[in-house]
Amino acid sequence: MSEELVIKQCSPTLAGLKTGNLFSCSVVSQKEMISRARKLNKMLCVKGLRILPLRYDNGRALIYVYRPSKLKNDFSNKQVRELLHSLGYNIENPDICVVQLMKRLKESDDFPHEIGLFLGYPAEDVTGFIENRAGGAKFTGYWKVYGDLEEAKKTFAKYKKCTDVYCAQYAKGSNITKLTITV
Repeated sequence: MSEELVIKQCSPTLAGLKTGNLFSCSVVSQKEMISRARKLNKMLCVKGLRILPLRYDNGRALIYVYRPSKLKNDFSNKQVRELLHSLGYNIENPDICVVQLMKRLKESDDFPHEIGLFLGYPAEDVTGFIENRAGGAKFTGYWKVYGDLEEAKKTFAKYKKCTDVYCAQYAKGSNITKLTITV
């Protein structure tokens, strides 16, 4: 997991625009991935960012990059809390919710689609995705949209522009620490 990969996959989170990003990458070993995540966390935790390998499978790791403060704020939303509670999450503590998510990822063959709530997706879109089994979306961008299409399109454009700017800045020599804002 290189700085470049994190920047390509997580620019909106690094910029403080988004709660979190999720991506998969190849790994040599689980030990090496944990070491790399620790190194990045030492650099970025002072900026309010956390990087967690959520799952390992067949030489790949699922990486969660997020802002705990934004997650806590997202989880104060009534609709988010109701959905997470209905799925058995301890809604009083976002850190425990992340641990519960990791457990669900490890123990289930099905992907826990509530993960969108951990990424800052609108609750109505996550609920729509679950209820419609990923069908019938109004639009697909960074996520499948079931609610406010115009707002989602504005958000998608903002995320794309951010990623383009961050990748260009990285190519010009900026590092991940410089590109990550403090929130």
